[in-house]
Amino acid sequence: MFDSVEAVIKELGDQGYICDKRIATVVYLAQELEKPVLVEGPAGVGKTELAKVVAAATGRELIRLQCYEGLDEAKALYEWEYSKQLLYTQILKDKFSEVMSGAKTLKDAAERVGNEDTVFFSDRFIVPRPLMRSIASDSPTLLLIDEVDKSDPEFEAFLLEVLSDFQVTVPEIGTFEAKHKPLVFLTSNDAREMSDALKRRCLHLWIDFPEPDLEVQILDAKVPGIDDRLAREVVDVMHKIRDLDLKKTPSISETLDWARALLALNANDLESEMVSETLNVILKYEGDVQKAQKELSVLLEKRQAEAKAAGPQPAPEQPAAKKGVLH
Repeated sequence: MFDSVEAVIKELGDQGYICDKRIATVVYLAQELEKPVLVEGPAGVGKTELAKVVAAATGRELIRLQCYEGLDEAKALYEWEYSKQLLYTQILKDKFSEVMSGAKTLKDAAERVGNEDTVFFSDRFIVPRPLMRSIASDSPTLLLIDEVDKSDPEFEAFLLEVLSDFQVTVPEIGTFEAKHKPLVFLTSNDAREMSDALKRRCLHLWIDFPEPDLEVQILDAKVPGIDDRLAREVVDVMHKIRDLDLKKTPSISETLDWARALLALNANDLESEMVSETLNVILKYEGDVQKAQKELSVLLEKRQAEAKAAGPQPAPEQPAAKKGVLH
């Protein structure tokens, strides 16, 4: 349990998740108000990771429901294990013969079978899916409903009832109420607009691309051994690339991938050739790669022209290192 907003920042930081006070405040209020959190923002900015580190920091089991088109309540709540029921029927066949012996009418036989149906309709034959697992758990959990915007509006409407009461009704058995109200995080990549009804039931959190200083901190935390100068150059270039009109804008996950790739190639700075050869690590479409190469080439030419206009510089005592695209 978090005892303050500052504790959220510290404990998530201990888990390797660098967050600002705005994010920490929403996480703290979700705990105190026992309300779900709808986390929206571009893909790759750390929405799912936030739920994971909150679960780790609070010691809760993480139960994840991955949403997709066509997801229905049977796959999210529970399913009957019919093959197991059939196996029990075969095993208890002789016992059923004893129960049915002496039944003189069809009605009498049906009543005798009905008196025994609790044997076959009990929780031993239920396969719990993520929603039911979270509600029926004997210990506190964190329920992550990931990429809820990919599900159908009908499933979203179904979620409203579950998230309001935190209970599940199985017609053949009864109602399962949450022993411990779970922390709930719903994530959305903004593929479609969430309903007002869902937003009304949730605290809202928008996670955008981080500011440069925060992104440098994330690099320092996630990519051990990266030089501070290289980290700042990587972040600077990433922010310039994000300003372009791209089919898929690179996010924090791509920043981390690029930094790890540069370290694997023993890069000390962002030379023009190195940038060109590794752009496919962060850009997933050839058109985006070509557009970024063109813009970064213009940037490099501008920097070189500025350096030339400044006039000759005193010769350095040691051989000068090759200049990167940001020098």
